[in-house]
Amino acid sequence: MPKLSEKQIQRYSHQIILNEIGIRGQEKLLNTKVLIVGAGGLGSPAAIYLAAAGIGTLGIIDFDKIELSNLQRQILFDQDNINKSK
Repeated sequence: MPKLSEKQIQRYSHQIILNEIGIRGQEKLLNTKVLIVGAGGLGSPAAIYLAAAGIGTLGIIDFDKIELSNLQRQILFDQDNINKSK
């Protein structure tokens, strides 16, 4: 398993200091692959938080198009994205 760089240690320091995560846990997160099915009201914020936590590979699948009525809960998109594929 690759070692964390100094920059990664600094970036994820607030997670690393937790006994439940530590250096080893953060290394595991960086080597983890996650697939989110649905980029809606739950998938959008989950994607942001997983990326910020340091998940190594993050995939998102959603076959819908973005509608105006989606924007109050789908934080990955804005009005410029209406009618585009998620």
